[in-house]
Amino acid sequence: MIHAKIVSFTDRGADTAARAAAVLADAHVERYARTVDLSLRYTSLSRFAQQAMVDCDLIVFVGAAGIAVRAVAPYLAGKAFDPAVVVIDEAGRFVISLLSGHLGGANALTQRLADGLGAEAVITTATDGRGVFAADTWAAAHGCTVADPDKIKHVSGALLRGEMVGLRSAFPVDGRLPARLDLNAPAESGICIGYDTAAQPFAHTLHLVPRIVHLGLGCRKGTPVERIEAAVRAVLRQAGVPVQALCAAASIDVKRDEPGLLLFCARHGLPFDTFSAARLAEAGEGFTSSGFVQQTVGVDNVCERAAVVSAGGGRLLCRKTAMDGVTAALAEAPWRVRFDE
Repeated sequence: MIHAKIVSFTDRGADTAARAAAVLADAHVERYARTVDLSLRYTSLSRFAQQAMVDCDLIVFVGAAGIAVRAVAPYLAGKAFDPAVVVIDEAGRFVISLLSGHLGGANALTQRLADGLGAEAVITTATDGRGVFAADTWAAAHGCTVADPDKIKHVSGALLRGEMVGLRSAFPVDGRLPARLDLNAPAESGICIGYDTAAQPFAHTLHLVPRIVHLGLGCRKGTPVERIEAAVRAVLRQAGVPVQALCAAASIDVKRDEPGLLLFCARHGLPFDTFSAARLAEAGEGFTSSGFVQQTVGVDNVCERAAVVSAGGGRLLCRKTAMDGVTAALAEAPWRVRFDE
């Protein structure tokens, strides 16, 4: 769920902010009307922006674009980290995508807000303006992490100049490729979809990593997070999977409140799911079996089964790796590269 904060500066702007919040009804929206709520009138806008840049997916300023620019400018961290920032004039006639149009989703949110308000969307990114494929927009829409955002400019620049851009994928590709993307032709700039972020098939290689790997975990009670981190890093190295590919972690239900596991997941922004021994047993056969684990928790293996169940029955990428009281395994959910959706 999107976490959004909307701030307005006039009574008319507060009305527009309320309408904008209604358009984002499926999001968690906080509204800050600085003239309507007297408790906010003399609060620091800079402090508001600083906090919002850290804990929000979307910040909407209802007022002048200059106010928004000055508020967020000191806290910009880069296109891979900044949230979407959108500006709406107080009358609700224009919705402007100001920051993080592609990776942060500001362009799509701008269009959504404009449609809902009956306003005009103002989107200035060149690829959108000229109908050119935007790799970062595609990545965000298809659950991929951009491993090296600084390479986006090379790919987008080549496409805008009308040059061919290469595409290499470790996964099956469905659909007709966007214009000027080629799976075989040599190119100076290109996109590489997969786990190998060290591969350099092009002089300028943009790596997109699908977030489809589920991490299964088990540990002794009271295991510190540092040991869990080390075990996870070991299993990732063994499988040749970057940490950016992780999308969820899972274990058995008796570990649902294990502090080290919860802290590890919080640090990496991973949802943590737990399953009963009976549900883990339903994953079938062929897992690394342990009589001790069977006797202790009621199922012969936790980490491998939890990873596979979390991945919806996906493929086991890496079997149990045991290290300092921690066991970890990886499973991959089914996924394909899809265009023309």
